[in-house]
Amino acid sequence: MVMRFARPLAALILVVGLGACGNRVTELDFEDRPADELYNEALVLMNEGDYQTAALKFEEVERLHPYSELGRKAQVMQAFASYSRGRYTDAAIAAKRYIALHPGSEDAAYAQYILAMSYYKQIPDVTRDQEGTERALDAFKTLIDKYPDSEYTDDGRRKYRAAQNQLAGHEMEIGRYYLERNENLAAINRFRVVVEKYQQTDQIEEALFRLTESYYALGVTQEAQTAAAVLGHNFPNSRWYKDAYSLLQNGGFSPDENKTSWISRAFDGFNVL
Repeated sequence: MVMRFARPLAALILVVGLGACGNRVTELDFEDRPADELYNEALVLMNEGDYQTAALKFEEVERLHPYSELGRKAQVMQAFASYSRGRYTDAAIAAKRYIALHPGSEDAAYAQYILAMSYYKQIPDVTRDQEGTERALDAFKTLIDKYPDSEYTDDGRRKYRAAQNQLAGHEMEIGRYYLERNENLAAINRFRVVVEKYQQTDQIEEALFRLTESYYALGVTQEAQTAAAVLGHNFPNSRWYKDAYSLLQNGGFSPDENKTSWISRAFDGFNVL
């Protein structure tokens, strides 16, 4: 039968001692327990959904058997237990500690994935500061670059693209805010970030349309025509291209790419996913 506990080790020792017919159970008695016994108990607790107690048990494995293989594995499992509880900050701290101590271990990729996912789970709404999203993006990039053959990397790539889309969405949100207030230059600066940094996201088509719209409002028709032409070339069936085309046509213009424009240069070598 697996013992379930949720209190600190000192309390556990006291309770066991009082119930042992007067025989005092010392911390040394607890340390005599094998690493695999403690580790397996922690795994059982995790399977039962008791992640908090499992984390405490993994901590004991590490503390009592710091130089064993299971002591090392217990470190990364602490990160996973915290992640499973929704304690993402604790999980990130534990994962970073593991990576720092064991950068070349077989579980380093797993720890990096837990770190990235801990940041990913804390990504805020697009209307808020995206510092957490930047951390997630960097962590997933490290996973992809450093552990390309890891079993976690495919999901890491998907999450990386989702984080990029979130950052692009944040830029679009601010850009639209400026556009609604006729602050076209400020809006252009935001849409430009999307075009230059986040071309493979869901936001790119609207960003090109908004550039068409912003430049046209400023009377910079050549850049408006270029944005529309690049949009039409890469996304000919996009509803945003239809809107851009209609906007220019109503003013007597048509999409026409200027190859020297920053918009055109930004799309050199671009491939639609």
